[in-house]
Amino acid sequence: MSPSTINPLAVGASLRGTVEDAVAAAIVSGELAPGTLVTAPTLAARFGVSATPVREAMLNLQKRGFVDVVRNKGFRITDVSEQDLWEIVRLRQQLEGPPMREIARTMQPSTVAELRVKAQAIVDAAAAADLAAYLAADLDFHLRLLELHGNRRLIAIVKDLRQQTRMVGLAGMVGTTELARSAAEHHSLVDLLEARDGRGAEALLTDHIGHVLGWWSGNSED
Repeated sequence: MSPSTINPLAVGASLRGTVEDAVAAAIVSGELAPGTLVTAPTLAARFGVSATPVREAMLNLQKRGFVDVVRNKGFRITDVSEQDLWEIVRLRQQLEGPPMREIARTMQPSTVAELRVKAQAIVDAAAAADLAAYLAADLDFHLRLLELHGNRRLIAIVKDLRQQTRMVGLAGMVGTTELARSAAEHHSLVDLLEARDGRGAEALLTDHIGHVLGWWSGNSED
């Protein structure tokens, strides 16, 4: 069984935000499967906190489309159809791939060093089997990469698309060579950008995003 992202919280943590991030990670990774019904008291017991910050977090997740409110019962995890997921992935590939050419042309050593640190955080989270940390580090890396392109609307659109994504096989990938390879691809992407190989970086990123339909959905890519 893979480690859960829903565990007792550290004292002093920002409860609502921490709960929201943890539940979102559990939903995206498939730990909380589509259709699952959860309640604020049950989740609060697992987090070791009161029900109030959990309820607030779940209402925020409703606004983000992660859950639906079921009156007098709790919250039901929403689903993303295969067609929806295919559309999200193809759109992300079209939006995120081409900017790599321009980013490669203007890549600076200081930025390479910054991206290396962020890429390593993804590798470390994968090795530690920490899915919440993995997803947070992955988001941080990819959005920072797009910041180098300078288009704020692009960043906002990609962030929204990522929030719509489900990777129901990700929880089952903990400890696998596929997860380690996917994590390591971030370093490979930085290698290509550092070498000013924009086309190579675009191709790698396109394939990397495609894992959402492959490994991260529990499907073979062989």
